[in-house]
Amino acid sequence: MEIRVLEYFLAVAREQSISGAAEALHLSQPTLSRQLKDMEQSLGKQLFIRGNRKIALTDEGLLLRKRAEEIIGLVRKTETDLSGCAETVSGYIDIGTGETDAVRLIARVARDLKVRHPDICYRISSGDAVDVTEHLDNGLLDFGILLDPVDISKYDYLRFPMQDVWGVLMRKDSPLAKKEGICPEDLWDKPLILSRQNELSAWLKKPSSSLHVAATYNLIYNASLMVDEGLGYALTLDKLINITGESSLCFRPLMPRLEVGINLAWKKHQVFSKASEIFLEAFRSFLSSLE
Repeated sequence: MEIRVLEYFLAVAREQSISGAAEALHLSQPTLSRQLKDMEQSLGKQLFIRGNRKIALTDEGLLLRKRAEEIIGLVRKTETDLSGCAETVSGYIDIGTGETDAVRLIARVARDLKVRHPDICYRISSGDAVDVTEHLDNGLLDFGILLDPVDISKYDYLRFPMQDVWGVLMRKDSPLAKKEGICPEDLWDKPLILSRQNELSAWLKKPSSSLHVAATYNLIYNASLMVDEGLGYALTLDKLINITGESSLCFRPLMPRLEVGINLAWKKHQVFSKASEIFLEAFRSFLSSLE
């Protein structure tokens, strides 16, 4: 299966039409149609549902789109890593992370490295642990910031010197805002806004089915807007939303206190680009300086 044909396939999936994809690719429609039919025949699977106006993907087509995006992304990343000249360290460092204040440490190391290596560029991808580990495993990320609990045994990693603290984001005029800490029982009858991974089911001491879940989220900024509008209480990590000044929101830690460890992880036996090697060594030295 050629990279070129995968790009044709993705163009059709994106444009949802042969004509639109052919125009974007600067190909004739018959040429593009033939390439797609050859692909379907070689795979022995129907990839498209051809309608009167739009083309949709079959289940097999949806799977191929996901794999094709990963393959082409890895090819492009490899080309970029190999393209820099020996005298100048350049290229991209791909880092995946969930929402955590620990990203500040990454930023500090990147800032200091920028003085010596101004041609290094950092691509930060936000996602939850499932997203980050999947992209790490597929080679689309150089590093991933992973929060406990996570199976870290299959990675090499460095431990951050701090921990994140779980708590509740709420309006300052909420009844629970008067408390210094929030207990599980305080939330049992409240409308909750939970992370889609619901890492706190054990702490809450009740399954989600018996709680009043008003919404789920994977980006806390969006959840904070729901909190601000009075939809409910968001369970989240500290220091992710600005609650200073004129903010109408406040944060209260969970009681008993719940902290999570933070790791910078990468695949075992990973072959790094020069830029990634330099970053890792700089980050390792930075952590040592904090001890």
